[in-house]
Amino acid sequence: MTSLQLKQIIRLYSCEMKKVHVVAGIVEFDRDYLCVQRGPNKLPYIHQKWEFPGGKLEEGESAEEALIRELKEELNLDVHSLRYLITVNHEYPDFIIEMDAYLCKSNTLSYELREHINAKWLRADEMDSLDWAAADLPIVDALKNV
Repeated sequence: MTSLQLKQIIRLYSCEMKKVHVVAGIVEFDRDYLCVQRGPNKLPYIHQKWEFPGGKLEEGESAEEALIRELKEELNLDVHSLRYLITVNHEYPDFIIEMDAYLCKSNTLSYELREHINAKWLRADEMDSLDWAAADLPIVDALKNV
């Protein structure tokens, strides 16, 4: 057994791995979806990667409430018609993420970048051109079947 395999086994049985529950919004306007780019980060696997906007749930908050709040805070964007799409469980080297993804609609193309460095409205078949965070890739794939 290599030292890398041993570390992976230890990590699987360790309670030290931080678990994060987040919600992501797949914001749609006229068949285009809003994709946002993270800023610089010390963690190379999420540094300037593309993702769907959203964030952590606060105590006592439903996923839908958290998504509406996060999109307003991050993008000054109001959404409606939320519909559950998929839950992604992904293990990064430093934490485990559980991400509930919701389709939602916007009545406008306008947004205000408050936490991200870039954003694009893309059709589902155009999304493969972006460098996505690994946890968001199953959502990109799911959108191809919507």
